Amino acid sequence: RFLLTGSSARKLRRSTANLLAGRARIAHLFPLTFSEIPNFNLKKYLLLGGLPEANLAEDPIDFLNSYIETYLKEEIMAEQVARNLPHFSRFLKVAALSNGELINYAKLASDSQLPESTVKNYFEALNDTLVGHTLEPWTESKKRKSIQTGKFYFFDLGVRNRILDLETIPEETDLFGRVFEHFIFMELQAYKSYNKINKPLMFWRSTSQHEVDFVLGALAIEVKSKKKITHRDAKNLFVLKEEKQHKNFIVVSQDKIDHSKDDIHYYHWKTFLKKLWNKEFFV
Repeated sequence: RFLLTGSSARKLRRSTANLLAGRARIAHLFPLTFSEIPNFNLKKYLLLGGLPEANLAEDPIDFLNSYIETYLKEEIMAEQVARNLPHFSRFLKVAALSNGELINYAKLASDSQLPESTVKNYFEALNDTLVGHTLEPWTESKKRKSIQTGKFYFFDLGVRNRILDLETIPEETDLFGRVFEHFIFMELQAYKSYNKINKPLMFWRSTSQHEVDFVLGALAIEVKSKKKITHRDAKNLFVLKEEKQHKNFIVVSQDKIDHSKDDIHYYHWKTFLKKLWNKEFFV
């Protein structure tokens, strides 16, 4: 048995690990999930993320600041991806601000005052070093044309929040909604990997602006951070349902009343995650 380890995920992916093709098994480890943290505190997690040290340290903010500083100086500079650290730091903030949104290289280049080609290289580096993940669009819809642009998510909420120097995540704000959606993304990504589900995690958005946050096989999920859900919140799921390619349609929210109507299931986020990790959904 061979255990390949090192400080550079990029090098492991591109060089040495390839020598064991067919004889090696790849396993990805993610930040701690809902099912791995006793007495899970949603507000704490949305701010500090799931890195073990961030959950255990007396000063998690200091730990996250050090993590980002180490990553910037050692990982990126050592890889010679970015030769100018201030430029990359500026890009990183712009990328964090657009976390979970459609990737628009031209706009991001303008906001970070960098060439578009440089921004593309930086995003590639974030993916290669496992600091982020590009969520690709589901494009198999027949009735409505789908967009072809992906979204980018950082691998951990705490890291993303510290890049932006966020100290609070106020409820009932757009920011809270975005980090709540990011939280569900992280849970789905970890669940998919740990259970070896050989289907891509994606999202769907039509050119007519209908959007469903996550699609995983036969599972379609809309995420709302609201505490009171109505059936209007499932309108995009009804549109996707017309494609007749999915079987489970779910709205995840903070509404504590779980119910179903017209084949749409409405779950409080705790109910959803317990069912997810108990493998109760047909994926």
